[in-house]
Amino acid sequence: MTTRVATGQREGRQARRIGRRPVTSRSRLEHIALELFGDRGFDTTTVDDIAAAAGIGRRTVFRYYASKNDIPWGAFDEQLERMRETFAALPDELSVLAGIRIAVLEFNDVHPDELPWHRRRLRLILDTPALQAHSTLRYAAWRRVVAEYAGRRLGLPVDALVPQAIGHASLGVALAAYERWLDGAG
Repeated sequence: MTTRVATGQREGRQARRIGRRPVTSRSRLEHIALELFGDRGFDTTTVDDIAAAAGIGRRTVFRYYASKNDIPWGAFDEQLERMRETFAALPDELSVLAGIRIAVLEFNDVHPDELPWHRRRLRLILDTPALQAHSTLRYAAWRRVVAEYAGRRLGLPVDALVPQAIGHASLGVALAAYERWLDGAG
């Protein structure tokens, strides 16, 4: 009989958890983390700090992000997929560079309510040494999407020099534009 009661209590707890309303959204979790990173610094803010501030468990944070370093990048993988879709939808009459310009501008199209958060996000990514190694991985993925488009349009393999150079140059231009924007140049 004790076993039944214990099992019944456990089942009741599990039933409550299954139907429990989510405490936060991915976006809200990013905002909380960005505030903490701004107040305490990236290196000294832990995943436990972020979870506590959001009112969720540490494991829930890891359901949204593979690591603390992924949090500032937000939905970057989804944005890259959207960029691929943009490239695929562009007419072939456009020059390669015009197509890249359109896709990069769309990639960076942020809702006005998110602009202050986007500014914080970019400042953190560009100015935090601990994030630079992780940024290298993200930048490589971004460059690859651009190089895939350039290669397809030019009839070259993605790993050929010209598509690779276009991917690298495009990232350099985008980073320079981000830095200028963060400095208040519009």
